[in-house]
Amino acid sequence: MVKVTRDHVIYAFSKSDKPAAFAEPGQCVELETYDCYRGVMLAEGSTFRDFDRCFGNPATGPVYINGAMPGDTLRIEIKKLEVGPVGILDIGGSSGALKEAFAGREPVIKRLSVKDGMIDYEGILVPAKPMIGVIGVAPAGEPVGTLTPMDHGGNMDCTRVEEGAVLYLPVSTEGALLSVGDLHAVMGEGEVANCGVEIEGHVELKVDVLKQTGITYPMLENKEQWITIAYGSALDEASGKAAVQMFQFLCKKMGLGEVDAGMLLDMAGDLMICQIVNPMKTVRMEVPKWLVRCMQDRGHGSGAAVQDDFWKG
Repeated sequence: MVKVTRDHVIYAFSKSDKPAAFAEPGQCVELETYDCYRGVMLAEGSTFRDFDRCFGNPATGPVYINGAMPGDTLRIEIKKLEVGPVGILDIGGSSGALKEAFAGREPVIKRLSVKDGMIDYEGILVPAKPMIGVIGVAPAGEPVGTLTPMDHGGNMDCTRVEEGAVLYLPVSTEGALLSVGDLHAVMGEGEVANCGVEIEGHVELKVDVLKQTGITYPMLENKEQWITIAYGSALDEASGKAAVQMFQFLCKKMGLGEVDAGMLLDMAGDLMICQIVNPMKTVRMEVPKWLVRCMQDRGHGSGAAVQDDFWKG
């Protein structure tokens, strides 16, 4: 297994980054991550005056994946997520839907114990549901900061990026240059006020390279769903992208006809807000695999489906 410690972090995804490690397709990679505040806020009594926001959202990496080339897709199986013993939950007037309610007030910071799969919020035990907030590869153009989601992945803050899921990211530069950070012990859908329970941890991934797939945006799958993830400066823009990308995926890769694909989305497609706290918002579109398979089996398609073979490379 390839191991990367948090001595190696980036603050922007860039094709010019020097790799921290190299991995072969099919190999597992373990990455040690900071929380989004690089551990600064863990000390009792620390405040945002102690934290330099230039060092927010550190992502561990990058990992160079041998054989990954522009036009390929990086297949990332999330094998294990282990979070640290203390999470940070804070709220203030700087971002999110509630920023006006907290404008002018000193930010509130809570340090929450995380043990045996439970988060202790002042005696109330909240089940942990670990997820990865930041995961991405290097974009083809200018560097993109780790606070921003785009087609390379990045700060998507999608709760479905969790243990057992498979993430697909389009490769835009040789070696892909994969980096990971910003874990959450739990996060509400939309991240509406400011943040999830920000936490350090360890991530184990299995990486593979799918050759020249034609997918140019992030996608996810789990046992039940296909999921597209899109971004935009406004929710309307992000929502439209997520829906269109799923429609195209169903037609071009799953082989459904346009009418059936559109009706499937109306019947069973779920459009979900991932986060609204960043200047670039993220939205996902989910469809149930069972219904896609039923439509394929009943001949509701164009005959162009590559189906499962597409994902195997």
